[in-house]
Amino acid sequence: MVSKGNLVKNKLHDRIKQIEAEQGIKFSNTQKVLLTIEGSITAILDVLYGTVSIFLLRRHFEPADSETAAFLDVEEGEEIHYREVLIHGRGKPMIYALSYIALNRCKEEAHDDLVNGEIPIGKLLKKYEVESRREIRDIYIEKPNATLRELFKTDEDFVSRDYVIIQNKQIIMRTKESFPISYFTEEMV
Repeated sequence: MVSKGNLVKNKLHDRIKQIEAEQGIKFSNTQKVLLTIEGSITAILDVLYGTVSIFLLRRHFEPADSETAAFLDVEEGEEIHYREVLIHGRGKPMIYALSYIALNRCKEEAHDDLVNGEIPIGKLLKKYEVESRREIRDIYIEKPNATLRELFKTDEDFVSRDYVIIQNKQIIMRTKESFPISYFTEEMV
């Protein structure tokens, strides 16, 4: 019998193989880890590349439109915290992250730190002893939007992943993380 965790890992493994076949590329082992890790990506980057920093790009509150309400499983119009951050290390941007946070589902004492945006999500979950799990929803390659082109100074394709953080069977956050396809190759080490 295959456990649910192994089934998810097998699906992610299959998704990576599918992208590699469709795009005619081969992901590095580091890229595969960053795309499939269900824990803190900043902790992995700290180990691989030295201490990384989080820079808050933008944050604001907005009512959930129908799409946001659907992927967070909240009521349309509910106030959602929107935050964009850049993980930076070795003198350059490494990963862009866009998060939608249902603050009303988070511990009240964590609200200020979540809104501030300067502490990585994984460290906040640990700091506030939030028992949660991450569930990767998709991995894909996309063309960069204007924000990504400006931040990373490139027009190359980006590798992205979407995941949710679930606590008490409720989605508290959805995050999209992206990096240029040439990043985190074995040559980059």
